[in-house]
Amino acid sequence: MKYVFRMEDLECAHCAAKMEREISKLDGVISVNVSFLAQKMTLECDEENKPDIFSKAKAICKRIEPDCVLVER
Repeated sequence: MKYVFRMEDLECAHCAAKMEREISKLDGVISVNVSFLAQKMTLECDEENKPDIFSKAKAICKRIEPDCVLVER
């Protein structure tokens, strides 16, 4: 299933690309797209692993850009 997150305070296109690359490596992630221009992340993942994937994705974003906040739409 696909989920869309608004990304608040995403300030760097390079950081967005790095987030996308790292999140795509998580087990259970089918696809991920982090758009710096749209300030959003679209994530498709296994339903059964959703809580774990969301938690890890948020941690990756915080580690790469500490001020960035993911808000599920």
